[in-house]
Amino acid sequence: KDVQKEREPHVYLSKEEVKEKIQSYNSSVTDKLKMTLNANGIYTGFIKVQMELCRPITVQSSQSQGRYAPSNQEAAFYLPDGCMNTLHISSTNTVREVIEALLKKFFVADNPAKFALYKRCHKEDQVYTCKLSDREHPLYLRLVAGPKTEMLSFVLREHETGEVMWEAFSIPELQNFLRILDKEENDQLQILKNRYTAYRGKLEEALRGVLKPG
Repeated sequence: KDVQKEREPHVYLSKEEVKEKIQSYNSSVTDKLKMTLNANGIYTGFIKVQMELCRPITVQSSQSQGRYAPSNQEAAFYLPDGCMNTLHISSTNTVREVIEALLKKFFVADNPAKFALYKRCHKEDQVYTCKLSDREHPLYLRLVAGPKTEMLSFVLREHETGEVMWEAFSIPELQNFLRILDKEENDQLQILKNRYTAYRGKLEEALRGVLKPG
């Protein structure tokens, strides 16, 4: 189970320290996702984000125009738990920009404000998580921690607000939720009907065996 961890203070690195850390980082990379330091001091690289979403997401087709607007080309579905995505970002990109880029990449129409990015760390046989503020820089965190995901990984989740704030969702989103719930209810009913039909068949077969003249 995840344990909440207090946010660690940001340590500012000099240009020389950044250069040394990038060299050390790239020497340890095993998946070819290296970082590149530009002449202006900005560096670019890759982060992997695991999707852990409990509620369905609304996806637009690539032809749909405008974000967060109702569209006949939208569909809602549950994303498979543990789905992993890779983003190429720079050291200037903030958490909020990373969330927006991740949603845009997959044509997710939901408002980015509904989501939060967490960092997950393993320490002393425990897993610690911490929600990142919108202004933090994920690539800096990746650089400082090194390339091993056991040391640091990123997770996208819905905001933990206790009760679901349904008023934050649009009417099309709520209608999609209802359609999904109706489908799940019908699927569960069919499973129960099939189970009891099979049970009834076995009982009737047993009764015929008992009542058979003999």
